[in-house]
Amino acid sequence: MDAAFKVWGRNFYQKTSLSQLAKELGVSKPALYRHFLNKQALTAAMKERFFDDFAASIRPDYERALQIKEPNEELFAILRSVAGFYARNVYDFIFSLINLYDDRNLNNSAAEERLKTRGVDMEALYRIMKKQYSADRAMMRLIFPTLNFLMAYFHKTGKSFDNPPSEKEIEKIISVINKFIKHGLGYSGKEIDALNFKELEKQIDKSYLNAEPAPEGALFKAVAAAVAEAGPWETSMDMVAQRMGLSKSSLYGHFKNRKDMLRRLFLTEFTRIIGFARQSISMSANPAEQLYLGIFSIAAYLRLRPEFLATLDWIRTRKLDLGKPEKQGDVFRLFEEVNIEPIKSGGEEEKQRVSHWILFLIINILMSPGLSENRLGNNDIRVLFRFVTLGLGGFKK
Repeated sequence: MDAAFKVWGRNFYQKTSLSQLAKELGVSKPALYRHFLNKQALTAAMKERFFDDFAASIRPDYERALQIKEPNEELFAILRSVAGFYARNVYDFIFSLINLYDDRNLNNSAAEERLKTRGVDMEALYRIMKKQYSADRAMMRLIFPTLNFLMAYFHKTGKSFDNPPSEKEIEKIISVINKFIKHGLGYSGKEIDALNFKELEKQIDKSYLNAEPAPEGALFKAVAAAVAEAGPWETSMDMVAQRMGLSKSSLYGHFKNRKDMLRRLFLTEFTRIIGFARQSISMSANPAEQLYLGIFSIAAYLRLRPEFLATLDWIRTRKLDLGKPEKQGDVFRLFEEVNIEPIKSGGEEEKQRVSHWILFLIINILMSPGLSENRLGNNDIRVLFRFVTLGLGGFKK
Protein backbone atom coordinates (compact mmCIF):
# COMPACT_ATOMS: atom_id res chain seq x y z
CA MET A 1 0.00 0.00 0.00
CA ASP A 2 2.86 2.40 0.75
CA ALA A 3 4.28 1.72 -2.69
CA ALA A 4 0.87 2.23 -4.29
CA PHE A 5 0.55 5.73 -2.80
CA LYS A 6 4.03 6.61 -4.01
CA VAL A 7 3.30 5.41 -7.55
CA TRP A 8 0.07 7.36 -7.59
CA GLY A 9 1.76 10.49 -6.27
CA ARG A 10 4.37 10.45 -9.01
CA ASN A 11 2.06 9.51 -11.86
CA PHE A 12 -1.32 10.91 -10.79
CA TYR A 13 -1.85 12.59 -14.15
CA GLN A 14 -1.58 9.23 -15.88
CA LYS A 15 -3.43 6.00 -15.32
CA THR A 16 -1.69 4.36 -12.42
CA SER A 17 -1.40 0.68 -13.26
CA LEU A 18 -0.54 -2.57 -11.54
CA SER A 19 2.47 -2.77 -13.85
CA GLN A 20 3.84 0.49 -12.39
CA LEU A 21 3.23 -0.81 -8.87
CA ALA A 22 4.96 -4.11 -9.64
CA LYS A 23 7.99 -2.23 -10.95
CA GLU A 24 8.09 -0.08 -7.81
CA LEU A 25 8.08 -3.21 -5.63
CA GLY A 26 10.47 -5.16 -7.83
CA VAL A 27 8.03 -8.04 -8.33
CA SER A 28 6.16 -9.51 -11.27
CA LYS A 29 2.70 -8.22 -12.13
CA PRO A 30 1.10 -11.68 -11.63
CA ALA A 31 2.43 -11.64 -8.06
CA LEU A 32 0.20 -8.64 -7.31
CA TYR A 33 -2.94 -10.57 -8.23
CA ARG A 34 -2.60 -12.45 -4.96
CA HIS A 35 -3.44 -9.12 -3.30
CA PHE A 36 -5.59 -7.23 -5.85
CA LEU A 37 -7.72 -8.64 -8.65
CA ASN A 38 -7.37 -5.45 -10.68
CA LYS A 39 -6.63 -1.73 -10.50
CA GLN A 40 -10.14 -0.96 -9.26
CA ALA A 41 -9.61 -3.24 -6.27
CA LEU A 42 -6.30 -1.51 -5.58
CA THR A 43 -7.88 1.95 -5.72
CA ALA A 44 -10.71 0.84 -3.41
CA ALA A 45 -8.16 -0.46 -0.89
CA MET A 46 -6.23 2.81 -1.12
CA LYS A 47 -9.39 4.76 -0.31
CA GLU A 48 -9.97 2.72 2.82
CA ARG A 49 -6.33 3.13 3.81
CA PHE A 50 -6.55 6.89 3.26
CA PHE A 51 -9.65 7.26 5.44
CA ASP A 52 -8.07 5.12 8.18
CA ASP A 53 -4.89 7.20 8.26
CA PHE A 54 -6.59 10.58 7.83
CA ALA A 55 -9.17 9.98 10.57
CA ALA A 56 -6.59 8.53 12.96
CA SER A 57 -4.40 11.60 12.46
CA ILE A 58 -6.99 14.33 12.92
CA ARG A 59 -9.40 12.66 15.39
CA PRO A 60 -7.53 13.67 18.59
CA ASP A 61 -7.29 17.30 17.43
CA TYR A 62 -10.87 17.18 16.20
CA GLU A 63 -12.15 16.02 19.58
CA ARG A 64 -10.08 18.63 21.43
CA ALA A 65 -11.31 21.36 19.08
CA LEU A 66 -14.92 20.58 19.92
CA GLN A 67 -14.13 21.35 23.57
CA ILE A 68 -12.65 24.78 22.86
CA LYS A 69 -14.77 27.55 24.36
CA GLU A 70 -13.10 30.52 22.71
CA PRO A 71 -15.26 31.69 19.77
CA ASN A 72 -13.88 31.28 16.28
CA GLU A 73 -11.03 28.96 17.31
CA GLU A 74 -12.69 25.53 16.98
CA LEU A 75 -12.82 25.67 13.19
CA PHE A 76 -9.23 26.80 12.80
CA ALA A 77 -7.95 24.15 15.20
CA ILE A 78 -9.54 21.52 12.94
CA LEU A 79 -8.16 23.16 9.80
CA ARG A 80 -4.69 23.18 11.37
CA SER A 81 -4.94 19.45 11.93
CA VAL A 82 -6.09 18.72 8.37
CA ALA A 83 -3.37 20.96 6.92
CA GLY A 84 -0.76 19.31 9.11
CA PHE A 85 -1.70 15.82 7.88
CA TYR A 86 -1.52 16.93 4.24
CA ALA A 87 1.76 18.79 4.76
CA ARG A 88 3.40 15.70 6.26
CA ASN A 89 1.90 13.21 3.81
CA VAL A 90 2.26 14.45 0.24
CA TYR A 91 1.24 11.13 -1.32
CA ASP A 92 -2.00 10.99 0.66
CA PHE A 93 -2.68 14.59 -0.28
CA ILE A 94 -2.30 13.98 -4.02
CA PHE A 95 -4.43 10.84 -3.83
CA SER A 96 -7.20 12.65 -1.94
CA LEU A 97 -7.43 15.50 -4.45
CA ILE A 98 -8.40 13.20 -7.30
CA ASN A 99 -9.84 10.07 -5.75
CA LEU A 100 -11.92 11.63 -3.00
CA TYR A 101 -12.87 15.29 -3.29
CA ASP A 102 -12.93 15.24 -7.08
CA ASP A 103 -14.25 11.69 -7.53
CA ARG A 104 -17.53 11.52 -9.47
CA ASN A 105 -18.21 8.16 -7.83
CA LEU A 106 -17.72 9.28 -4.23
CA ASN A 107 -19.73 12.37 -3.32
CA ASN A 108 -19.24 14.47 -0.21
CA SER A 109 -21.91 12.69 1.80
CA ALA A 110 -20.27 9.30 1.12
CA ALA A 111 -16.88 10.63 2.22
CA GLU A 112 -18.44 12.14 5.34
CA GLU A 113 -20.07 8.83 6.20
CA ARG A 114 -16.73 7.03 5.96
CA LEU A 115 -15.16 9.58 8.28
CA LYS A 116 -18.07 9.33 10.71
CA THR A 117 -17.60 5.58 11.09
CA ARG A 118 -13.99 6.37 12.02
CA GLY A 119 -14.93 8.86 14.74
CA VAL A 120 -14.81 12.14 12.79
CA ASP A 121 -18.30 13.58 12.44
CA MET A 122 -18.21 16.46 9.93
CA GLU A 123 -21.67 17.60 11.04
CA ALA A 124 -20.00 19.05 14.12
CA LEU A 125 -17.87 21.20 11.85
CA TYR A 126 -20.96 22.51 10.09
CA ARG A 127 -22.58 23.32 13.44
CA ILE A 128 -19.52 25.38 14.34
CA MET A 129 -19.83 27.23 11.03
CA LYS A 130 -23.49 28.00 11.62
CA LYS A 131 -22.84 29.19 15.17
CA GLN A 132 -20.05 31.59 14.27
CA TYR A 133 -20.71 32.74 10.72
CA SER A 134 -23.60 33.93 8.60
CA ALA A 135 -22.78 31.28 5.99
CA ASP A 136 -24.13 27.81 5.27
CA ARG A 137 -22.19 24.56 4.92
CA ALA A 138 -21.57 25.27 1.25
CA MET A 139 -18.92 27.74 2.46
CA MET A 140 -16.69 24.67 2.71
CA ARG A 141 -16.45 24.90 -1.10
CA LEU A 142 -14.28 27.95 -0.51
CA ILE A 143 -12.51 26.92 2.69
CA PHE A 144 -11.21 23.48 1.72
CA PRO A 145 -10.33 24.40 -1.88
CA THR A 146 -8.25 27.25 -0.42
CA LEU A 147 -6.51 24.80 1.89
CA ASN A 148 -5.98 22.36 -0.99
CA PHE A 149 -4.67 25.00 -3.39
CA LEU A 150 -2.16 26.46 -0.95
CA MET A 151 -1.04 22.98 0.11
CA ALA A 152 -0.53 21.94 -3.52
CA TYR A 153 1.50 25.09 -4.12
CA PHE A 154 3.54 24.33 -1.00
CA HIS A 155 4.38 20.80 -2.12
CA LYS A 156 5.07 21.85 -5.70
CA THR A 157 7.46 24.69 -4.89
CA GLY A 158 9.13 22.70 -2.11
CA LYS A 159 9.46 19.58 -4.30
CA SER A 160 8.19 17.49 -1.41
CA PHE A 161 8.54 14.17 -3.25
CA ASP A 162 12.31 14.56 -3.06
CA ASN A 163 12.63 16.89 -0.05
CA PRO A 164 10.20 16.19 2.81
CA PRO A 165 9.31 19.52 4.47
CA SER A 166 10.72 20.43 7.87
CA GLU A 167 8.47 21.06 10.86
CA LYS A 168 9.32 24.76 10.60
CA GLU A 169 8.15 24.82 6.95
CA ILE A 170 5.00 22.91 7.90
CA GLU A 171 4.13 25.39 10.63
CA LYS A 172 4.68 28.23 8.18
CA ILE A 173 2.28 26.86 5.53
CA ILE A 174 -0.33 26.09 8.20
CA SER A 175 -0.09 29.71 9.35
CA VAL A 176 -0.43 30.97 5.75
CA ILE A 177 -3.50 28.79 5.15
CA ASN A 178 -5.20 29.98 8.33
CA LYS A 179 -4.42 33.60 7.45
CA PHE A 180 -5.95 33.29 3.97
CA ILE A 181 -9.07 31.60 5.33
CA LYS A 182 -9.44 34.02 8.24
CA HIS A 183 -8.73 37.31 6.45
CA GLY A 184 -8.52 36.70 2.69
CA LEU A 185 -6.47 39.46 1.08
CA GLY A 186 -6.92 41.70 4.09
CA TYR A 187 -9.37 44.32 2.85
CA SER A 188 -11.58 46.19 5.31
CA GLY A 189 -15.22 45.19 5.59
CA LYS A 190 -16.22 48.83 5.25
CA GLU A 191 -14.48 49.07 1.88
CA ILE A 192 -16.14 45.93 0.51
CA ASP A 193 -19.59 46.81 1.87
CA ALA A 194 -19.40 50.14 0.04
CA LEU A 195 -19.25 48.48 -3.40
CA ASN A 196 -22.29 48.55 -5.68
CA PHE A 197 -22.08 45.06 -7.16
CA LYS A 198 -25.10 45.44 -9.41
CA GLU A 199 -23.71 48.55 -11.08
CA LEU A 200 -20.28 46.97 -11.51
CA GLU A 201 -21.83 43.90 -13.14
CA LYS A 202 -23.74 46.09 -15.56
CA GLN A 203 -20.47 47.55 -16.83
CA ILE A 204 -19.27 44.22 -18.19
CA ASP A 205 -19.60 44.21 -21.97
CA LYS A 206 -20.96 40.74 -22.63
CA SER A 207 -21.14 41.38 -26.37
CA TYR A 208 -17.43 40.53 -26.35
CA LEU A 209 -18.29 37.09 -25.06
CA ASN A 210 -20.63 36.22 -27.90
CA ALA A 211 -17.94 36.50 -30.55
CA GLU A 212 -16.01 33.30 -31.23
CA PRO A 213 -12.23 33.55 -31.60
CA ALA A 214 -11.30 33.58 -35.27
CA PRO A 215 -10.53 31.62 -37.28
CA GLU A 216 -10.91 28.34 -35.35
CA GLY A 217 -13.67 29.10 -32.83
CA ALA A 218 -15.94 26.19 -33.76
CA LEU A 219 -12.98 23.83 -33.85
CA PHE A 220 -11.79 24.78 -30.37
CA LYS A 221 -15.34 24.46 -29.08
CA ALA A 222 -15.44 20.89 -30.41
CA VAL A 223 -12.12 20.11 -28.72
CA ALA A 224 -13.38 21.52 -25.41
CA ALA A 225 -16.63 19.54 -25.69
CA ALA A 226 -14.66 16.33 -26.24
CA VAL A 227 -12.45 17.02 -23.23
CA ALA A 228 -15.48 17.89 -21.08
CA GLU A 229 -17.10 14.58 -21.97
CA ALA A 230 -14.15 12.18 -21.92
CA GLY A 231 -11.39 13.91 -19.99
CA PRO A 232 -8.02 15.07 -21.34
CA TRP A 233 -6.41 11.62 -21.47
CA GLU A 234 -9.23 9.90 -23.33
CA THR A 235 -9.92 12.72 -25.80
CA SER A 236 -8.63 11.86 -29.26
CA MET A 237 -8.39 13.65 -32.58
CA ASP A 238 -10.90 11.09 -33.91
CA MET A 239 -13.49 12.27 -31.38
CA VAL A 240 -13.01 15.90 -32.39
CA ALA A 241 -13.14 15.05 -36.09
CA GLN A 242 -16.45 13.23 -35.59
CA ARG A 243 -17.94 16.19 -33.77
CA MET A 244 -16.91 18.47 -36.63
CA GLY A 245 -17.95 16.07 -39.39
CA LEU A 246 -14.36 16.01 -40.64
CA SER A 247 -11.83 13.32 -41.35
CA LYS A 248 -9.05 12.85 -38.82
CA SER A 249 -6.45 13.67 -41.47
CA SER A 250 -8.04 17.08 -42.02
CA LEU A 251 -7.32 18.02 -38.39
CA TYR A 252 -3.61 17.81 -39.08
CA GLY A 253 -4.03 20.99 -41.08
CA HIS A 254 -4.79 22.67 -37.76
CA PHE A 255 -2.89 20.67 -35.12
CA LYS A 256 0.41 18.80 -35.12
CA ASN A 257 -0.90 16.11 -32.78
CA ARG A 258 -3.23 15.52 -29.84
CA LYS A 259 -0.98 17.33 -27.33
CA ASP A 260 -0.75 20.35 -29.64
CA MET A 261 -4.54 20.34 -29.98
CA LEU A 262 -5.08 20.47 -26.21
CA ARG A 263 -2.30 23.02 -25.67
CA ARG A 264 -3.66 25.42 -28.26
CA LEU A 265 -7.20 25.07 -26.92
CA PHE A 266 -6.04 26.03 -23.46
CA LEU A 267 -3.75 28.89 -24.51
CA THR A 268 -6.25 30.39 -26.99
CA GLU A 269 -9.15 30.40 -24.54
CA PHE A 270 -7.03 31.48 -21.59
CA THR A 271 -5.61 34.38 -23.58
CA ARG A 272 -9.16 35.52 -24.33
CA ILE A 273 -10.16 35.22 -20.68
CA ILE A 274 -7.22 37.36 -19.56
CA GLY A 275 -7.89 39.92 -22.29
CA PHE A 276 -11.53 40.21 -21.28
CA ALA A 277 -10.64 40.45 -17.58
CA ARG A 278 -8.12 43.23 -18.23
CA GLN A 279 -10.62 45.10 -20.36
CA SER A 280 -13.08 44.92 -17.46
CA ILE A 281 -10.50 45.89 -14.83
CA SER A 282 -9.66 49.04 -16.79
CA MET A 283 -13.20 50.35 -16.24
CA SER A 284 -12.32 51.51 -12.72
CA ALA A 285 -9.43 53.07 -10.84
CA ASN A 286 -10.61 51.69 -7.49
CA PRO A 287 -8.57 48.54 -6.58
CA ALA A 288 -11.49 46.77 -4.89
CA GLU A 289 -13.75 47.49 -7.86
CA GLN A 290 -11.02 46.37 -10.26
CA LEU A 291 -10.71 43.06 -8.45
CA TYR A 292 -14.46 42.42 -8.56
CA LEU A 293 -14.70 43.42 -12.23
CA GLY A 294 -11.91 40.98 -13.02
CA ILE A 295 -13.46 38.11 -11.05
CA PHE A 296 -16.95 38.72 -12.40
CA SER A 297 -15.77 38.97 -16.01
CA ILE A 298 -13.93 35.64 -15.77
CA ALA A 299 -17.02 34.00 -14.27
CA ALA A 300 -19.22 35.48 -17.01
CA TYR A 301 -16.87 34.18 -19.70
CA LEU A 302 -16.77 30.65 -18.29
CA ARG A 303 -20.53 30.50 -17.76
CA LEU A 304 -21.02 31.12 -21.47
CA ARG A 305 -18.43 28.45 -22.32
CA PRO A 306 -19.30 25.44 -20.13
CA GLU A 307 -17.19 23.11 -22.26
CA PHE A 308 -14.04 25.08 -21.58
CA LEU A 309 -15.00 25.46 -17.92
CA ALA A 310 -15.06 21.66 -17.67
CA THR A 311 -11.67 21.54 -19.40
CA LEU A 312 -10.23 23.94 -16.82
CA ASP A 313 -11.74 21.82 -14.08
CA TRP A 314 -9.73 18.82 -15.30
CA ILE A 315 -6.57 20.94 -15.31
CA ARG A 316 -7.43 22.39 -11.89
CA THR A 317 -6.94 19.09 -10.06
CA ARG A 318 -4.68 17.08 -12.36
CA LYS A 319 -1.17 17.50 -13.68
CA LEU A 320 -1.60 17.85 -17.43
CA ASP A 321 1.54 18.52 -19.44
CA LEU A 322 0.54 20.77 -22.32
CA GLY A 323 4.00 22.20 -22.89
CA LYS A 324 5.10 25.80 -22.55
CA PRO A 325 3.79 28.62 -24.74
CA GLU A 326 5.83 29.18 -27.87
CA LYS A 327 6.30 32.80 -26.81
CA GLN A 328 6.91 33.62 -23.17
CA GLY A 329 4.76 36.57 -22.18
CA ASP A 330 2.23 37.68 -19.62
CA VAL A 331 -0.59 35.38 -20.75
CA PHE A 332 -0.85 33.86 -17.26
CA ARG A 333 -0.91 37.18 -15.40
CA LEU A 334 -4.33 37.79 -13.91
CA PHE A 335 -4.56 40.33 -11.10
CA GLU A 336 -0.91 41.27 -10.76
CA GLU A 337 -1.57 44.84 -11.91
CA VAL A 338 -4.43 45.41 -9.47
CA ASN A 339 -3.23 47.44 -6.48
CA ILE A 340 -3.82 44.74 -3.86
CA GLU A 341 -1.37 45.05 -0.98
CA PRO A 342 -0.31 41.36 -0.71
CA ILE A 343 0.30 41.38 -4.46
CA LYS A 344 1.81 44.86 -4.60
CA SER A 345 4.38 44.17 -1.89
CA GLY A 346 5.08 40.55 -2.79
CA GLY A 347 7.43 39.13 -5.35
CA GLU A 348 6.45 37.66 -8.69
CA GLU A 349 5.85 34.22 -7.16
CA GLU A 350 3.45 35.62 -4.56
CA LYS A 351 1.59 37.56 -7.24
CA GLN A 352 1.11 34.43 -9.28
CA ARG A 353 0.04 32.41 -6.25
CA VAL A 354 -2.71 34.88 -5.35
CA SER A 355 -3.90 35.18 -8.94
CA HIS A 356 -4.03 31.42 -9.46
CA TRP A 357 -5.78 30.93 -6.11
CA ILE A 358 -8.54 33.28 -7.22
CA LEU A 359 -8.93 31.49 -10.56
CA PHE A 360 -8.93 28.12 -8.77
CA LEU A 361 -11.82 29.28 -6.56
CA ILE A 362 -13.78 30.70 -9.50
CA ILE A 363 -13.62 27.38 -11.34
CA ASN A 364 -14.49 25.46 -8.16
CA ILE A 365 -17.58 27.58 -7.50
CA LEU A 366 -18.83 27.45 -11.09
CA MET A 367 -18.44 23.67 -11.10
CA SER A 368 -20.24 23.42 -7.75
CA PRO A 369 -23.46 25.45 -8.06
CA GLY A 370 -25.38 26.52 -5.00
CA LEU A 371 -22.77 28.22 -2.83
CA SER A 372 -25.53 30.03 -0.97
CA GLU A 373 -28.93 28.63 -0.04
CA ASN A 374 -30.32 32.11 -0.74
CA ARG A 375 -28.89 32.17 -4.22
CA LEU A 376 -29.99 35.19 -6.24
CA GLY A 377 -28.51 36.24 -9.57
CA ASN A 378 -24.78 36.57 -9.18
CA ASN A 379 -24.73 35.99 -5.44
CA ASP A 380 -22.32 33.05 -5.70
CA ILE A 381 -19.66 35.30 -7.24
CA ARG A 382 -20.30 38.06 -4.73
CA VAL A 383 -19.89 35.59 -1.85
CA LEU A 384 -16.68 34.32 -3.44
CA PHE A 385 -15.40 37.89 -3.75
CA ARG A 386 -16.20 38.60 -0.12
CA PHE A 387 -14.30 35.49 0.93
CA VAL A 388 -11.30 36.39 -1.27
CA THR A 389 -11.09 39.92 0.14
CA LEU A 390 -12.13 39.36 3.77
CA GLY A 391 -11.94 35.62 4.43
CA LEU A 392 -14.36 34.18 6.96
CA GLY A 393 -14.02 37.47 8.81
CA GLY A 394 -16.43 38.89 6.26
CA PHE A 395 -19.15 36.48 7.42
CA LYS A 396 -18.85 36.76 11.19
CA LYS A 397 -22.11 37.08 13.08
